[in-house]
Amino acid sequence: MTYYKEKSYWLSTIDHQPSEPLRGTHSADIVVIGGGYTGLSVAYHLKMFDPSLDVTLIESDVIGYGASGRNAGFVMTLFGFTLALTRFRFGKNSAKEAHHYMERAVDYTREFIEEHSLDCDFEFPGFLRVATSPALADDIQKELEFGNTIGLEGREWIDRVALYQRIQSEVFHGALFEQRCGLMHPVKYAFELKRLCEEMNVKIFEQTPATEVQLKPSVSVTTPEGIINAEKVMFATNAYSILFPSLKRKQIPVTTHIVLSRPLIDDELKPIGWEGREGIEDSRNLVHYFRLTKDNRLLMGGGNVGIPYGKEIDPDPDTEIVKQLKQRVAVLFPHLSKIEFTNTWSGPVSVPIDLAPAMGYIGDQRAVYSLGCVGHGVSMTLLNGKTAAELLLGKKSDITDTFFVNRKVIPWPPEPLRNIIAKSVCGFFKLEDRIYERTLKRK
Repeated sequence: MTYYKEKSYWLSTIDHQPSEPLRGTHSADIVVIGGGYTGLSVAYHLKMFDPSLDVTLIESDVIGYGASGRNAGFVMTLFGFTLALTRFRFGKNSAKEAHHYMERAVDYTREFIEEHSLDCDFEFPGFLRVATSPALADDIQKELEFGNTIGLEGREWIDRVALYQRIQSEVFHGALFEQRCGLMHPVKYAFELKRLCEEMNVKIFEQTPATEVQLKPSVSVTTPEGIINAEKVMFATNAYSILFPSLKRKQIPVTTHIVLSRPLIDDELKPIGWEGREGIEDSRNLVHYFRLTKDNRLLMGGGNVGIPYGKEIDPDPDTEIVKQLKQRVAVLFPHLSKIEFTNTWSGPVSVPIDLAPAMGYIGDQRAVYSLGCVGHGVSMTLLNGKTAAELLLGKKSDITDTFFVNRKVIPWPPEPLRNIIAKSVCGFFKLEDRIYERTLKRK
C-alpha cells in the first residue's frame, strides 16, 4: 500500500493509508474527479460557498499522486509558457490580465496557508529567472521592458555583478528578480488541503479511477466498483485529461524530470552563497528550475522533456535526461560535480497546443474542466479551484470573467500526428537553446 512513495521524494516522506475506494451506488450534488491541488481546491471552495452541498471527490491513486506530488514546490506568477507568448497568442491586455491573475494566485495561496496554519514548509524567498548567456539576458530585459509598458510592478533586473553577490555561479549573466514567489513541500500541502476538505465533510475516495463519465441525460461517474449519480461534475484532471474523450485533445501530457541531492553541508553551501534561498529558473525554452529544500537538499529539474505516445501518461524516468540534470548541477556549481543524488523522479505536465491554461464548461453548465498549467500550477490551482467552484455554482465574478475561462482551445491533432508535432516543437526548442547557450562551458 506504499507504492506511491516511489513516485517522488516528497511522496516518500508521507506515511499515508489510502481511504477506501468507492463501492456501490452513491449520489452527490457535485462529484470532483481528481485528488490533486485543483480537485481539492474545488471541493474546498464548493463547501465554503455552500456548506450544505454534498460533494464527493474521487482519486484514481492517492491524494497528490500526479503532478501535485511531483513538482518542485514553486509558488510563482508565471502564466503558461512565457509572458511574451501569452502576449503573442492573446494580446497585450490579456497578458497583463494573466500576470495580475497569477499575482493574485500567489497572494491567495500565501494568505490561505497562513490563515489555516498549513504545515507545508512554506517560505517566501522570492524568485530569480537567470540568464545563462548574453542573448538570454537581452531577452529577459526585453520582457521586463514590455512588462513595464503594461504596468507590471514588483519585477527588477539584476546585472551580472549584483547577481554574483547573491549566487556564486560563473554561468549567470543577470536575472529578473520578483519577490512574489514562495516555496513549499508539495505533498504536505496536498495533504493539508485534504485535511481541510475532510473537516468540511467532503467525501474522499482514493484508489477510485473514473472509468466512464456520462453527462446526458444526467451526470453519472462509473468506477471499478461503483457508480456516482450527481447533478454536476468537475474534471480536475490536468495531464490525465487525455483519458476522457471530451478533453483528450485539449492538452497532452509531457514528462518533466527532477533530481535531488543529499543535504548539503555548510562547506558545500558557502561557495554558492544563495543566502536568500530564492527559487531559481533559467530562461531557456526547456527551462531548468532549482531550489533548496528545508533541509538544504539541492533540487534540479526540467531540461529536456519526455513526449509519451497515445494514452501513456506516466512513463519511467528517462535515464539520459536524469544524467543531463546531474551534469547541469556540475555546470552551475563545479564544486558539486561529485555530489550524491539520493532521489530521481518524473511527472506529468499538462500542455495545451498554445502553451496556456484553460478552464470552462463542457457542453452545458453541468460539467467544468481545468487543465494546462504548463508546469506552473502550484499557485494557480488554488485560485483556479475557487474559479471553477463559482462556475459550477453559476456565480459571476471578476475571476470567472478572466479571458482564459471558457476560451476556445485549439485541439491537438490525433496520433500519430500529435506525437510528431510535439516532438518537432521540442526539437526546435532544443536547437534554439543550444544556439543561445553555445558559449556555455559544459563539464
